[in-house]
Amino acid sequence: MSLILVSRFHVSQVHAASHGGLYSRPFIESFEETPMLVAVFTYMSYGILTIFGYLRDFLRHWKIERCNIAREKEEQKDFVPLYQDFENFYNRNIYMRIRDSWNRPLCSVPGAKMDLLEQATHDYNWTFHYTGRVMHDVINLGSYNYLGFADNTGPCADSAAEATMKYGVGVASTRQEIGNLDRHEEMEKLVAKFLGVESAMTFGMGFATNSMNIPALSGKGCLILSDELNHASLVLGARLSGSTIRVFKHNNMQSLEKLLREAIVHGQPRTHRPWKKILIVVEGIYSMEGSVVRLPEVIALKKRYRAYLYLDEAHSIGALGPRGRGVVDYFGLDPCDVDVMMGTFTKSFGAAGGYIAGKRLIEYLRSHSHSAVYATSMSPPVMEQIITSMKCIMGEDGTTMGCERVRQLAKNTVYFRKRLREMGFIIYGNEGSPVVPMMLYMPAKIGAFAREMLKRNIGVVGVGFPATPIIESRARFCISAAHTKDVLDTVTNQMSLSHFRHAESVPALSVSWLTPQVNVQCIHTIFHFCLEFRPPL
Repeated sequence: MSLILVSRFHVSQVHAASHGGLYSRPFIESFEETPMLVAVFTYMSYGILTIFGYLRDFLRHWKIERCNIAREKEEQKDFVPLYQDFENFYNRNIYMRIRDSWNRPLCSVPGAKMDLLEQATHDYNWTFHYTGRVMHDVINLGSYNYLGFADNTGPCADSAAEATMKYGVGVASTRQEIGNLDRHEEMEKLVAKFLGVESAMTFGMGFATNSMNIPALSGKGCLILSDELNHASLVLGARLSGSTIRVFKHNNMQSLEKLLREAIVHGQPRTHRPWKKILIVVEGIYSMEGSVVRLPEVIALKKRYRAYLYLDEAHSIGALGPRGRGVVDYFGLDPCDVDVMMGTFTKSFGAAGGYIAGKRLIEYLRSHSHSAVYATSMSPPVMEQIITSMKCIMGEDGTTMGCERVRQLAKNTVYFRKRLREMGFIIYGNEGSPVVPMMLYMPAKIGAFAREMLKRNIGVVGVGFPATPIIESRARFCISAAHTKDVLDTVTNQMSLSHFRHAESVPALSVSWLTPQVNVQCIHTIFHFCLEFRPPL
């Protein structure tokens, strides 16, 4: 691995094709440690917000300011509390200030452009009401509609409508009872063929695919090695399994190998017996970092230490690889080298649910997975959406539309990332990842950026603590094949320095936005933000 300094704002980690002979293509990811001055100002801003949060809690306690949060009844003060005031401190005093940047209701399909229902608040984001005004043609940079199949026209929508007329909307039973339709069987065979594995099994909810199946694959006496940035569904599944969990640094193969060696040498705690099973759990694309798993190295370690590999391709399936088959296709690897392949249909396929695929484990899961035994079968129109979109990607619909969308997504991703770098923004992730995090750092900038972009008819997602480290708040863009070059140019032009220089509520958004003078300005903004007096309502 070599480190190449591209500019003082951008560092790339380049893993050459000659890296142990494992990579058949350049593997480039961009990360940068938070500059010390920016980190100091960010901690200061959180400190100011915390101090004023305690002040507001004091005013609420003495009923000087109205308290809108859920509280224990006076007659129940001696009971075990249902609401922990301290645990909700962050939500009511920090998140509440920028809550208007999330939970915006859509009134259209989440395509390249969308319609948003305008909402307003008269109590400082505690509650919202709808004005009745619709914001039309808002550029959508927040949905996971990577291949543009989340639409209400075209072959997918038509086939879903036909399935609704034939099968209805719901099955009203589990797969093991009388909820197993012929289309369920066809869909699972198609998924297995698409992935190039022996068999596959589908589920109605993507989150439950992880959280309910990992406990069926691992249990007491087993060891799970989990990437520190794994999704909450993977973390929950690992905890529910009762296995011992050890966390390795994100995408750090030295850290993973160290844990593997220690696990084999020392075995289980106290008894030192060998572990019944060692399961490595990673994701294809990490949804907050935009990074791609170093799968060739993970597979090499898995084989060397005889561990099992669980690969979550929620964001990478359909979005990576020349054929859209995910991170395995992206690196040109053999799918049989991955023991458990998991993915969701909620993103590239524009549907819902998830799948588990592999060899010699599907029949076991059919009788041991809680999600398979107790959950209602997948809805027929959702199934039809999956089947049609997957056949389109595979070219089995008789057209090249699916392949063209996969290529267009890759082209859009490279172009958008290049434009942001040229403008001086600090962005994270792999050059091929359609998830593009742009660093904002300070909490005040999350809401300011989202609001200013929405004024320009662009919908973006801001992300902050606890979803990210406290000093690494960011805006997260999700690129789609449905985006045209003109749409992406519109976004980058609106984000340019000249358009934001005179904005009242946010400083310029390029690299100059991270200068000490601008961060001092942000501190002043936070002071004014905190000092707004909220009279009793």
